[in-house]
Parts: sequence; structure tokens; C-alpha cells
Amino acid sequence: MNVEFIEALEQLEKEKGISKDILIEAIEAALISGYKRNFHSAQNVRVDIDRQTGLVRVFARKTVVEEVLDPRLEISLEAAREMNPVYQLGDIVEIEVTPADFGRIAAQTAKQVVTQRIREAERSIIYQDFIDREEDIMTGIVQRSDNRYYYVDLGRVEAMLPFSETMPTERFRHGDRVKVYITKVEKSTKGPQIFVSRTHPGLLRRLFELEVPEIFDGVVEIRSIAREAGYRSKVAVYSNDPNVDPVGACVGHRGMRVQNVVNELKGEKIDIVRWSDNIEEWIANALSPSTVLSVTILEDEKIARVVVPDHQLSLAIGKEGQNARLAAKLTNWKIDIKSESEANKAQEEIMQEEVPLETTENEINETVEGTENQE
Repeated sequence: MNVEFIEALEQLEKEKGISKDILIEAIEAALISGYKRNFHSAQNVRVDIDRQTGLVRVFARKTVVEEVLDPRLEISLEAAREMNPVYQLGDIVEIEVTPADFGRIAAQTAKQVVTQRIREAERSIIYQDFIDREEDIMTGIVQRSDNRYYYVDLGRVEAMLPFSETMPTERFRHGDRVKVYITKVEKSTKGPQIFVSRTHPGLLRRLFELEVPEIFDGVVEIRSIAREAGYRSKVAVYSNDPNVDPVGACVGHRGMRVQNVVNELKGEKIDIVRWSDNIEEWIANALSPSTVLSVTILEDEKIARVVVPDHQLSLAIGKEGQNARLAAKLTNWKIDIKSESEANKAQEEIMQEEVPLETTENEINETVEGTENQE
């Protein structure tokens, strides 16, 4: 190795952010193993690389003893003092043992170590970049697929999109651009593994943040999301500014904002509802687009009994129960829906089953008079 090698390390430090000193220390450690392997040495050795010239030297390290039992590891006090009179028992003496052709071994080892460290550093940088982007959205390009994953190029790394995390209504081909939600970043022996999703509710949240400046700025908040990916979602929004309509902000002029989100999700229907701290109002809003006549709350059982007009019962329940199911997921309440006629009929049955607990005064008098006549 030479001055050019040291300059190359300094260049790597600037470009890759890998410390030159750390690289040199790693090369020195690797050269110790290389020396022992190639020269069949059991000595304790130290490898030194000059930080200015790149000159590599190998030193055998021996302990000063009175009686030498293993000349590979020990040196007598007399021999040590011939080298330097200041040596004492127990001191370590270093003797240069650099082989004549060690430069070739050093160059090969250095190349391997530097390549490995560069790879490790790049993996670490990628991992740090992406661990900070967990629960964030990115745009990638589909590269390939196997029997379990789509592989999406995110620039410096390929992310894995499991088939189970794609919407039933979508299929991707090579070259397709797609927005994905980063769910998990893991370290592995092959570098960072990034897992992404198209079905996670977080994707819907991030898409609205991109489309609605009021959400990005914090004026409008998304309080809750319920999603059946590819089919229908409900988003509950709240405004911190009484002058800003949260639903209108998310829908946008002529519905453009929400339509952009729908297009990205391949036509998934999205209901935007107003969040309220009043439970009855909140549950009624969650059942949108159905009209709700009344909501009765059973706090202990966390059940909401809802009455809707007869002609809107199917709308409130939704296809295969989807609307009611999403509303329950959105509010975290169990919702029992009845039509107005069903509710009235149930109320009449309850009234009929009630038995009077008191007898009227007339009934008492008639009973008394009847008894007197018999006597």
C-alpha cells in the first residue's frame, strides 16, 4: 500500500461518511489474521499502517521473562536489554517481522475489508434513512414479483410488497408506479429489509395529508379511519378552527381532493364524516350516508341502538353489512340498527307485556259491593 491508498481512504471518508481511521483499524485487524494464516505463525503480532505513507509493518509482541519457555511469545530479559536497556520483566517487546512479500497480501486484504465496510456502511445508512420513514408513504416502481411478493424499487433499495397487502382489485406489472406505505424496516445479513403495504389504513391517512393542506398544517385532524381495502373506507375528521369545515376541506372543490385519493386507490369508495365528542351525534355521523332518527347508548355494554327510516335500513346496513361494520370499526362501538317500524313494533310489544301493578278505586268498590250483596 502507498500514499495513493491513503488518499483513496480519505476520498471514501468524504463520499461515504466512513471514517478513515476506522477503516485503517479494520484493515490492521484483518491483516493480523492474514499474516497468521499465510505464514503459519502463532506469534502475538501487531500490524501498523502509517497514516501518512501507507507503509505496512508487522511486529511480533513478546513478553520479557527470566526463563523463556515459548520463544514465539517470550523473550529473555538479557536479550531484551540488548535491544533497549530500559526493559524490565513483564514488559512487551515489539520486533519487526514484516515478510518480504507482505505488501501483496496487505493489498488484497485491504481491498476486501474496504469493500465489506463500504457495503456495511451503505446498508447502515439505508437502514437509518428508512427506519425514520416507517409509517410514511413513498412512490416506487414495480420491478418483479415471485409467488409471495412484488418487489418495488424505492431508489436505493427494493421494498417487499406482500400479495396479502395489496387490494383485491389491483394487479401490478413491471414498470408500474405505485404509492406504498412503509410498515416495517428490519436489519438482516443481506441488508435492510423494507416491507410495504397498499391496504394499511395509514396509506389512506398519508394520501389525505398529501392532498389536503389543512390536514398537513394541523388545522384539520383525522381522528379515526376504518378501511376495507379496495372496496370502501370511512374517515372521521375534526377541525381545530371553527371557520374551517373539515369535511369540505377533505372533499375539495367539486370533490377533486377526495377524487385524487380514490383514483390512487383504484376506485375505493371513501366516506368522509364529521367527528364529534357527542357519542350519539358521532355514531349517527358514522352511519353516513344514511339518515339516523335516534341513537340510544348503553354505556356498560358499549352498544348503540340506532333507529333509521324504513326506506333507509338497507342503506344504513350497507351491502353485506359493510356500512354498519365500518361505522362500528370507526367508532369502536357495537351498533344495533333497526328500522322505524321495527322499533315501534318492539315498543308496542313491550307496552302490551306490562301488567298493571295497582287496582283502581272503582274496581275495589265493585269488589266490596259484590261481597255485601252475597251476604
